[in-house]
Amino acid sequence: MQRVAEQNAPPRLHSQSEMVAFAVMAAVLVIAPFVAYPMFLMKALCFALFACAFNLLIGYGGLLSFGHALFFGWASYAAAHLSKVGAISLPYPALLPKLSWHWLVIPLSPLPPELAILGGTVFAAILGLIVGALAIRRQGIYFAMITLALAQMMFFFAVQAPFTHGEDGIQAVPRGRLFGLVDLADSTNINMYMTVLVIFLGCFLLIYRIINSPFGEVLKAIRENEPRAISLGYKTDRYKLVAFVLSATFAGVAGATKALVFQLASLTDVDWPMSGEVVLMTLVGGLGTLFGPVAGAFFVVSLENYLATRIGQWVLVVQGLIFVLCVLVLRRGIIGELARLLRIKL
Repeated sequence: MQRVAEQNAPPRLHSQSEMVAFAVMAAVLVIAPFVAYPMFLMKALCFALFACAFNLLIGYGGLLSFGHALFFGWASYAAAHLSKVGAISLPYPALLPKLSWHWLVIPLSPLPPELAILGGTVFAAILGLIVGALAIRRQGIYFAMITLALAQMMFFFAVQAPFTHGEDGIQAVPRGRLFGLVDLADSTNINMYMTVLVIFLGCFLLIYRIINSPFGEVLKAIRENEPRAISLGYKTDRYKLVAFVLSATFAGVAGATKALVFQLASLTDVDWPMSGEVVLMTLVGGLGTLFGPVAGAFFVVSLENYLATRIGQWVLVVQGLIFVLCVLVLRRGIIGELARLLRIKL
């Protein structure tokens, strides 16, 4: 009995350490806007959520996507368009007198921020279902290349589509009033920051619950040994597809929120460097750790803000060097190495 109790102790301590770390993180983030620039913090939180979504796929599912900017950027476009214009234009083919594309316009008035974010999230989930259904048919580098190819196809569509405004993007996106009560356009940005913080913490807890659910345990088993999971009777393709859609959905929440924060949706959010940046954030923070993507996102965003005005485009070189350093030396990332030194699991 004593041995059984000792074997059960580590999971309990593991859960306690995670809860303490979450409480500390939440407390720090609540106080942060009073001692730091709220716009910087909101940008970091949006990318932290994006990195957490990506980590759910690669860190726990073992699926490397090089096209996650597809969901982040297109959710940003959808939320910005719904918030500013509202009307939805859907392309459809016309066969007579010759094959051409026309647009079906669904008239809508501009939506409030909560519905705009929801619309962007749903759009990202739909894209995730389509892309995931195609990509999970292959594994390894082939899976990664399919996601990259589909993301680049949608990037070039964003360049040509009329509602995205090409290189100009969708600008001057109104923040509006949350549920008709909270003014998100206040001059201090505190209301907007608290909204972003609630969204981030809520999604973080959902990701935590997914990871520690029976679904998450099966996902980890597939990551470690997929043939064995198949032999146990699990439909691994279904689990991977659900994980892909969930990851795309959370990435969509991050992209839609970012569009309202910066009141802008641009081609930068859907281009391939954005997919590479979220990979860097996840690796720097700690792949397969709960808090690693958060730490990695704050580190990379802080580095970009600090170096952008000093070395310009050389920031990309610095990011490349950090990536190489993490791969060769800090393979566990910031949080992974910290947890190893403290002998805890986060």
